[in-house]
Amino acid sequence: MMNLDEIYIDIMRLIKEAGSMIRERTYKSREANLKSCDIDLVTEWDQKVEKLIIDGISSKYFDHKFIGEEGVGGTKIQLTETPTWIIDPIDGTMNFVHGMPHSCISVALVVNKITEIGIVYNPFIEQLFTARRGKGAFLNGGPIKVSTEKELAKALVMIEFGTSRDPAKMDAVLKNVTHLTPLVHGIRCLGSAALNGCMVALGAAEIYYEFGIHCWDIAALDLIVREAGGVTIDPAGGPFDLMSRRVLCASSMELAQKIAKELTQFYPECD
Repeated sequence: MMNLDEIYIDIMRLIKEAGSMIRERTYKSREANLKSCDIDLVTEWDQKVEKLIIDGISSKYFDHKFIGEEGVGGTKIQLTETPTWIIDPIDGTMNFVHGMPHSCISVALVVNKITEIGIVYNPFIEQLFTARRGKGAFLNGGPIKVSTEKELAKALVMIEFGTSRDPAKMDAVLKNVTHLTPLVHGIRCLGSAALNGCMVALGAAEIYYEFGIHCWDIAALDLIVREAGGVTIDPAGGPFDLMSRRVLCASSMELAQKIAKELTQFYPECD
């Protein structure tokens, strides 16, 4: 039987250590290499953080598997019943490269395809979002709840342009920005999927949606939002699929369905 209390303590120690590692680079060189295109970046710190977490978990939990942004290597992702850690070592790499303090480590533990632990840590401004299934969501140890706002006209919406410049995707993104701007209270983007979603959990925003993200961007925030009292669904209004590369988080199902009806949809290839 898994001891989730012990596992939680172990991953928190590793994440804090990883946070210290990348925080030390704030005012130093953060050279980046290109991945899929000239705005899809990876730094040596993405790779070092992912290695630190994977090595730390593997040394104690020999049967656990991993899905990590920097370790996928173009292979098809397989999420099985086995305990699996889904890791984004630095979500918001472009922010990190430019020195903007909106980057985070995002880690989730999925067991039997159910997310048990979700952690999003921004070490630059010391924001630690945590959740365990059935135990609530927290920011720096204090409980957090989603907004009670139900009107779309008063909702703050988090969006993201993402790293893909696929013409069909960009067409959908720009159509949605144009269409939603007069319908909602405001539109914001932090440059990090995990932090955008955590703003919904915190009650600082009511909605976050995005097309083209990956499971490592959203696995942790999904649990954090739901444990804070919110919902995660597909942007077209159906059930959420972690591997679909599509997400819509909202403070309530009512608000989620309202905005889903307004969105121009885009369907990327699944993870």
